[in-house]
Order: sequence, then C-alpha cells, then structure tokens
Amino acid sequence: MFKFLRRRKSSADAEPSSSGSAKPTAIALEQLLTQLSWRVIRRLDGQLQGDYRTLFRGSGVELADLREYQPHDDVRHIDWNVTARMQTPYVRQHQEDREMTACFVLDLSGSVGFGSQSVSKRSMAVACVAVLARILTRRGNPVGAMLFSGSRQKAEHILPARTGKTHVLQLMQVIHQCETPGLSQMTDLRHMLLQAQAYCKKRSTIFVVSDFISDSGWEKALGSLAHRHEVIAIRLLDPWEVQLPALGLFTVQDAETGEQILMDANHKGLRERYAQLAQEREQALQKIFEKTHIDCLTLQTNADLGQALLEFMLKRKKRLHSGIAHRKAA
Repeated sequence: MFKFLRRRKSSADAEPSSSGSAKPTAIALEQLLTQLSWRVIRRLDGQLQGDYRTLFRGSGVELADLREYQPHDDVRHIDWNVTARMQTPYVRQHQEDREMTACFVLDLSGSVGFGSQSVSKRSMAVACVAVLARILTRRGNPVGAMLFSGSRQKAEHILPARTGKTHVLQLMQVIHQCETPGLSQMTDLRHMLLQAQAYCKKRSTIFVVSDFISDSGWEKALGSLAHRHEVIAIRLLDPWEVQLPALGLFTVQDAETGEQILMDANHKGLRERYAQLAQEREQALQKIFEKTHIDCLTLQTNADLGQALLEFMLKRKKRLHSGIAHRKAA
C-alpha cells in the first residue's frame, strides 16, 4: 500500500507537455523566463532587497578561527581533533568565498511527470530552477546542473557551471527535452546523490530537486553530500499525493513500473488509510531533513511559486540572521 501511495497516477491524467515529447522553442522559453522575471523575481527582489548572497551561501572553506561549541552551532562544524585535545567541543569558523557555485541535481523520473492540476511537478521544477538560476547568475554566480531520469547508470545530462541569461535558457531547454524514462526504471535517489558528490569537487550550494519518491537507502548519501556542501532540498508535491479525491472507480498506473490496479476512491476507509500513509511519509521526510540539517522547500503544484519561494526565503533569512546574532553574543 505504501508503494502504491508513493507512485500511482491516473492513466487519464497524462500530460504530454511534461513528458518531454513536446519541445518548446527558444522563443517560448524566453517568454516563460520573462514572465517569471516579472511575476516572481521582481517580487522577491522587492521583499528581500536582493539579499540572496547570504540566503544561498554556506560556510566557506578557508579556516578563520576556532571557538568553543555553542548549543545553536551546527555539529558538522565541530573540529574533532581540537576537541580531543582540549576535552571540550570546538567549532571551526570559516571565511566566505567571494564566488558561490551552485548546482541543480534534478530528478526527472517518471513520477515527476505527474500532475493532477494545471501544472505538473516537472513544470513546477522547470519554473523554480529558472527563477533560482536567474537570481544567482545575475549576481555573477555560476550555475550548473545534473539531470537524472531514473537510470541507475549515469546522469542523462551534465551542464557545467556558467553564468548569463543564455545559460539559464539552455538549462530550461535541456530539462524540457530530457526524455521521460521507460517503464520498469525505478528512481534511485541514492545513486543520484552519490554521483553529485563525485562530480562537485569544489564546495557548492546544491539544490536537490525531486519528489523524493525513491527506493530506500538514500538518506546516508544525502547526509554525506550535506557534510561537504550547502544542500537545499526542493520537494515537488501534488495534492493528490496527500489527499486522494473521491473520484469513484478508476484504474491507476505506476508511473515507473507500469503496474496497474483498479481502485474505488469513493471508499472512505481507503482514502483515510491513504491520508495516514501520506502523513507518515511526510513525517519521515522531515526527520531526514532535520537529521541532515537541510532546509526543505516544498512546492505544491496547486500553489503560487512566488509565494512559496518568498515564504521559504524569509524563513531561511530569519534563521540565518538568528544564528549570526547568537554567534556574536557568544
């Protein structure tokens, strides 16, 4: 049942534009980026005064100082050698790098193509990546990407980090053109994260864009990636994955294996069990992100992208500024 909850989609809800079969022209993509600039980026600039440097930057790699550990400190910054010698926890303080390199690790597996609303999870991913990539490249920060469609072998596309509007448009084009994987290809998020760790040699800000519907065992790989890099999870979510609507009797198909079953969505007990499993999965994901000290931005396909990004950035800004204040007080 849990596997059913995570992967099923209605066969009547196929969305050709999100499957990769329709290849938008460069003009259409430029129009989309222009619309996003007016509707989302300008709005964020107005609310945040363009202060994205501190929002998307972790600690640098150049050691500046050592000090005693405080309760609010990130345990990943503990210097264990000094701690062993001094018999009390010490943390490393770093100088920030002037340039921030960002990398988008995109999950474009079969389940990401699902969308019960007017916007699919894949379309939401394109819009979000375009906004964040444009924000970063406008300030001279190079942005790269690794695209995975479910294969366990390698990334389908790797775009080296570059700057500029043309590069952002190229990134959008590649995402649109990335083919949806065939059936029987299960998402292997663990393999994606391990490849990202192997590819990103320099400390970077890594955005993991996925619905996090995957085979188990990826939690350790996520923690390992976050140990070296600043990682931000962008979770794609459709309302039907949280609450099953009462649609009567219909056939659903696993978007990745092709397995089909007949179900009665009018059955109250089934919908309640569905919602319960969704809640359990939500809690499990939150525990993983908390354990790995990763901020998670959840994007629902029925929500406004600009508002979701604004709320996430304001929350992150408040938390980061609170941490700075604590360190200064210490």
